[in-house]
Amino acid sequence: MRRASLIGILLLIAGAAPFLVSGFHVFQLSQVLVYAIALVGLNLLTGFNGQISLGHGAFYAIGSYTTAILISHEVLPYWAAVPIGGAVGFVVGFLFGLPAVRLEGIYLALATFALADATPQVLKHRRLEFLTGGVQGIVLDKPDAPGGLPLDPDQWLYLFCLAFTIVLFAMAWNLVRSRTGRAMIAIRDHPIAAATMGIHTSRVKALTFGVSAGYTALAGGLGALITGFVSPDSFTFFLSIDLIVGVIVGGIASILPMLFGAAFIEFTPTLASQISDAAPGAIYGAILIAFMIFTPRGLAGLLGRRFGRATKGAGT
Repeated sequence: MRRASLIGILLLIAGAAPFLVSGFHVFQLSQVLVYAIALVGLNLLTGFNGQISLGHGAFYAIGSYTTAILISHEVLPYWAAVPIGGAVGFVVGFLFGLPAVRLEGIYLALATFALADATPQVLKHRRLEFLTGGVQGIVLDKPDAPGGLPLDPDQWLYLFCLAFTIVLFAMAWNLVRSRTGRAMIAIRDHPIAAATMGIHTSRVKALTFGVSAGYTALAGGLGALITGFVSPDSFTFFLSIDLIVGVIVGGIASILPMLFGAAFIEFTPTLASQISDAAPGAIYGAILIAFMIFTPRGLAGLLGRRFGRATKGAGT
């Protein structure tokens, strides 16, 4: 009951937010929703399945560029291009996950790191310039609200992102409680016992990698819409690090707290810059260290104590 009340309050606040703040803050809130979707995708892989990825920025880039290319070349309207970007991310993630399932721990992390490091260079390659725009990237026009709705483009895109967020959070919530979700968690906790019980560990791991990449790629497509621009330098390795930070701050093996993790990676750098123009990175690091000291299990653990239960492994 308390959880339902919390979700209801969050939905009311989220629905009213774009009409109560400035255009720039609407853009920031849209970015929070985009990051939250990407964090849920990464947490399905890392938190619920135990696979470490340092390369999800690459899947974010794949979704962004797929969406931008489809829109800029007038192949599909924006509302159809975004799910297609997510589908492409799923396919690439699944194919990457097939050989990657043989890797574990730091070896898998290094493989995904290589993917994240190589992606911006591939996007800049001269043979792909006719699609990607090379170092110049692709500029997109923000879509207007349909049906003559009295909304500016930023407000409409926020609500568009909010709709995707609600649906994808609900899908993730149901996934981790399904038979497949229980198999994911079993592989994370006891891989040998899971295989003994008849779980096809390689298939489940590859499928989880695909779903995780699909979530992140779809988030990238939404991110391309709200920023109106994509370029290779927007998808450096630091994006992957930001996503890892968001998952840890929100709470490993959780879903709803990813909203707070997304807010952290969106607003904390700005707060650090306001505190110190000379050393914003040091301030950001100090805030992150303090956060880890006082909430070592992330906000999921904090919420679990507040509402009388631990959230680890529960998908809260």
